Amino acid sequence: MCINSTLPGVSRKSEGWVGLGCCELAITTECRKECKQASSKNDITKVCKKTTENSLYSCITKNEMGSTCCSYAGRHTTCREYCQAIFRTDSTPTVSQISAVKDYCQTHSAQLIHCVNNFTKSYPIHSPVDSLYCCDRAATHCQMACRQILRTMSTEHEIMEGLIKECGSQPLPQEPMWQCFLSSVQTPSITEEDNLPAKMDCAKLHCCSKANTSLCRDMCLEISSNWGSQTWQDFDQLCEYNPVETELINCLADVREPCQLGCKDLTYCTNFNNRPTELFRSCNIQSDQGAMNDIKLWSNGTIKMPFMNIPVLDIRKCQPHMWKAVACALQIKPCHSRSRGSVICKSDCVDILTQCGDTKRFHEGQTPERICELLSPIDDPEHCIPLYRYLTPSSLGSNTVEEVIHPCNPNPCPSNHICQVNRKGCLDELNCQPYLCVPGCKMGEASEFLVQQDARIQVPTRTDPTVCFEVCSCGPSGRLENCVEMPCMDTSKPCIVGGQRKSLPCSCQDRFVPVCASNGRTYPSACVARCMGFKDSQFVFGPCHLSKPCASKPCQRNQRCIPKYRVCLSDVSDCPQYECIGHAATCDKNSEDPACDTEGIDHRSLCHLHQAGKILAYMGRCQEGCRKPKQVCGHNGETYNTVCGAYSDRVTVDYEAPCRAVGAVSDMAPDSACSLVSCPSLSTPGCHPVTPPGACCPICASILQILWSKERMNTFSKLNKKQPVTVHDVLQILRPHISVPQCDVFGYLSIDHLLVVIIAPMDQQPTPLQIEACSKEAEKIDSLINYASPTLVSHVPLSAFLTSEIKTSSIHSSGSTPWSPLTPALCFLLGLLVTPAPVL
Repeated sequence: MCINSTLPGVSRKSEGWVGLGCCELAITTECRKECKQASSKNDITKVCKKTTENSLYSCITKNEMGSTCCSYAGRHTTCREYCQAIFRTDSTPTVSQISAVKDYCQTHSAQLIHCVNNFTKSYPIHSPVDSLYCCDRAATHCQMACRQILRTMSTEHEIMEGLIKECGSQPLPQEPMWQCFLSSVQTPSITEEDNLPAKMDCAKLHCCSKANTSLCRDMCLEISSNWGSQTWQDFDQLCEYNPVETELINCLADVREPCQLGCKDLTYCTNFNNRPTELFRSCNIQSDQGAMNDIKLWSNGTIKMPFMNIPVLDIRKCQPHMWKAVACALQIKPCHSRSRGSVICKSDCVDILTQCGDTKRFHEGQTPERICELLSPIDDPEHCIPLYRYLTPSSLGSNTVEEVIHPCNPNPCPSNHICQVNRKGCLDELNCQPYLCVPGCKMGEASEFLVQQDARIQVPTRTDPTVCFEVCSCGPSGRLENCVEMPCMDTSKPCIVGGQRKSLPCSCQDRFVPVCASNGRTYPSACVARCMGFKDSQFVFGPCHLSKPCASKPCQRNQRCIPKYRVCLSDVSDCPQYECIGHAATCDKNSEDPACDTEGIDHRSLCHLHQAGKILAYMGRCQEGCRKPKQVCGHNGETYNTVCGAYSDRVTVDYEAPCRAVGAVSDMAPDSACSLVSCPSLSTPGCHPVTPPGACCPICASILQILWSKERMNTFSKLNKKQPVTVHDVLQILRPHISVPQCDVFGYLSIDHLLVVIIAPMDQQPTPLQIEACSKEAEKIDSLINYASPTLVSHVPLSAFLTSEIKTSSIHSSGSTPWSPLTPALCFLLGLLVTPAPVL
């Protein structure tokens, strides 16, 4: 069963409409559904009545005006960023925001200033969502209702009535919640706002340590800790195009506009459409319009840059297609999957300026080569964008493009929510969308970078943001809270990485006599466990999954002991393989995390399963192919009764049989006992597979081998009440970074303690395009780790990652048939995992 025919919402209409981010504000289900299928405001007028959908239409009008105004910024990214901050759907423009736009953009576009002025004059001064923090001061029983009221009601009368009813208190000044509301509705004057403390952008602050020059580092610290600072202008001139600051600039670009797979529905830059496996930073309507505006401006004979003007001939006659590709590339920003760079190649720059530069108006000393040395100093196709790709349309047809979908690109969620791929399905199959909108928190008062609610985030401190951090949690108020300081990193301490490239560590014999160590990992022998630092008292013979952690009755009398097998990455506390649960009176009715019990019965959630007194077989809906036990060996060295059990553990399958051998740890290792294993036949012709460390059989997927810091994992554990950090925790936090439903994340701890992450296609017989998409997703994650991008390493415990090595599969077109990437049982499960099924 193919994913592109079973996933909800696959056959949706155009997703390039700026109103998509407002659809969650619709009151009626019919209107919300119509909005998500629309491609313009005219498409929703019949179903969505303006009399009842005020919030929706107000949001759409605001987004449309923002799209128009900010397109006048042209290629000036920072100006557009300040402009876009004015039009956020969940906040009111402040005096400092309006001033920043006027101060920074007035030299670039008078039209933009005029457009923003027209908007700010008519926009109300206060939005209810701005007062969400007041709900933290309410009584406990009132906090959730308070937040819901502020998010759904718009008039002061509705909000007051709702709060009085839900909280049971009158608006008295002595009540902390009401005192907060009464003070927040007062409009601050300019002088009051100027006296407020500097507003921080902690996501950008992460990047400042990547600066190579002290000047750019200091300016980065200033603009990241003092929003609205005029230092941005100096930064643009001195650092934005400085070739030694490439890593810093790419990091800041990751925060502003992360690289995302896929581009479509552009009306001007049409050659960029139908590219589902290429990465772009800004494939949207605003950038499409910005490219068209750039061409109009350049047609006047001058290209204005932050630090120079470039005289050109009439670009409407001299290489017009090449200039269009340049304008579109600068706006849409294709980015290389490994370097994340968005700079066009130097040879293209020199070529077009040699042909079309107006040399008569060049300043003294200006030549195409010198200009391009500043603008595009790179000519390595591994690190720059060659323009020839975008001089013609994509070769992919519309049917092929649909093999890979991008539910979150463009972002359909409100600006205070994060879009995630819906991998669980829905209870209501008819109204099921392929994405979820999850509440988030901004990383600082001035940041637009969101992290998921309840996530734990590493934030640089104000004192020394390069080596000192604190760990905060994203609270229900939409703000980072409960921050705890971490010990500052000792940069003088060398990072020593050891490793042996042999079949097994410490020259251990290739025998499979498994032992279960205290970290929950099964090692192939006692020799390997000892080699990895475990004492004899810290492991027992036998696989971990065959242990009986509840046999010693570790829980209290009023609790039930449930086996919960896990592999721990931290060791400051025990790694219990069980969980003690009480008897829940009620379970969340809205929970949509199905679980299957050992009798093959579906339950709405794990809580419902435990409430029914059943035993968990695996997470997910019950699958027909897993009703009868059929043992498989996982890549983690554990034997599972079914493929479903392995996948519930986020582990891919090596072969069908109990585990009996361990494969080579590296490519340079000699043959192992895997010769005794029967690998399955192939299902995907032409795949160049890869073999995970310690595995016997190759798979058609992409593999990351990640080196991580035990010291940081232990620090995170200590800051979280000594709760262990597990492999499963890491994989669950990584999953939202994979943006296409056709790929998913699996992994395990290798026997030499590298974290192995596998990004595998989810279709039964993955197409070449789907395999390529998974490879690009893996390359993106690999690059984010190796460059320590805040989009990834802000998240705890991912910030403990040090380096990554990648291996990717590919498809060749020859007639030969290589090894099979997926076992038959694995293929069957992958097809079923994405198929919605009824839940009890």
